[in-house]
Amino acid sequence: MKHRNRRPGHVFCVAALVFASAFGLAACGSDSGIGGEGDNSSDVTTAMAEGKAGGDLTISNWALYVDPKTVGDFDKATGVKTKYIEDINSYDEFFGKMQPQLTKGESGGRSLMVTGDWLAKKMYDLGYLQKIDHEALEPAFSHLSSAVKPPPNDPDWEYSIPWQGGMTGLIVNKKEAPDVKSVNDLFDPKYKGRVEMLSEMRETPAILMKGQGIDPETATTQQWLDQIDRIQKGVDSGQIRRFTGGDYAGDLASGDVVAVIGWAADAIQLQADNPDLQWVMPAEGCLTWWDEWVVPVGAPNPTAAYEWINYTYEPKNQAQIVAWTSATTPVDGVKPILEKTDPEQANNPLIFPTKEYTAKCSGVVSPPGDKEQQREVEDAWLTLTTG
Repeated sequence: MKHRNRRPGHVFCVAALVFASAFGLAACGSDSGIGGEGDNSSDVTTAMAEGKAGGDLTISNWALYVDPKTVGDFDKATGVKTKYIEDINSYDEFFGKMQPQLTKGESGGRSLMVTGDWLAKKMYDLGYLQKIDHEALEPAFSHLSSAVKPPPNDPDWEYSIPWQGGMTGLIVNKKEAPDVKSVNDLFDPKYKGRVEMLSEMRETPAILMKGQGIDPETATTQQWLDQIDRIQKGVDSGQIRRFTGGDYAGDLASGDVVAVIGWAADAIQLQADNPDLQWVMPAEGCLTWWDEWVVPVGAPNPTAAYEWINYTYEPKNQAQIVAWTSATTPVDGVKPILEKTDPEQANNPLIFPTKEYTAKCSGVVSPPGDKEQQREVEDAWLTLTTG
């Protein structure tokens, strides 16, 4: 496979969704996340920029979520020495690894990391994030598309700024499974043992709810638990092969599976190597999301972190990234550049989806209720996915 991005999870109001010339609203509902401790904004420090960017910069991100050239180009242009760590395969897993350090006010040397909206809110409420220096990020915000609205969790972009986004739906081997058009088709016995689902608790049960006509943004705790029970039956029967992160790509490429719940950008890259592997917008609609940059407590070099964000928000630099990752972009002016440099990507509806294309889609949210109810769902999911 040539290259592949991974993302997962900033919420946005899909009813207004439009990308590039028309990419819509960012969040539909406030999502405090499990373990939130309420509003701590009065106690949160701002990671201020100081002087000219330089020195060392350590970034945590998903694997293959930036093109091969951008980090080196950035270092040459700025004199910064970047350590770009691809150590996120699941947000729950990453948070579990980082929490012991963050609790002590340490970032493990990281000045910048990618999170989903729900995780950013959770970390902010726990005191693990700093506010961002808007003056230092003025160049980036000047390129942020006016169509991309901040989530209710962070209405003034106090502690986050979008990185890239996309859609969660189906990736299908159309030669082997031409009739898979709905998430419900994943339970068809003829595909027993050749189906995989994401280990992301906020995506798999939610998209399966949509298959049963349930809006995940208004679903009850019991409806979340019912979906987990449904998935458990699929595991017990051997219908579901395993739960994955972005590593489902290898199983699709090898032919071990014929259909997965997966991300649109991955489908683009998989199809480049095997035309039979295709994105399928579920009949019931997809899930939509953004990932975003945040500055953790203890970040040693926020000045360089802001320089990185400003650099990657330059439309020509962002166009280089998007042409490789096939992710959607929050940056104005990227599509006209791609129309000249990479027309195929510029005209791809998975990278620049329209309001009409995503009309049935929903945002990525956490389970409803108080901490105890949310914990019930999270524990049930953990038991399911870890055996």
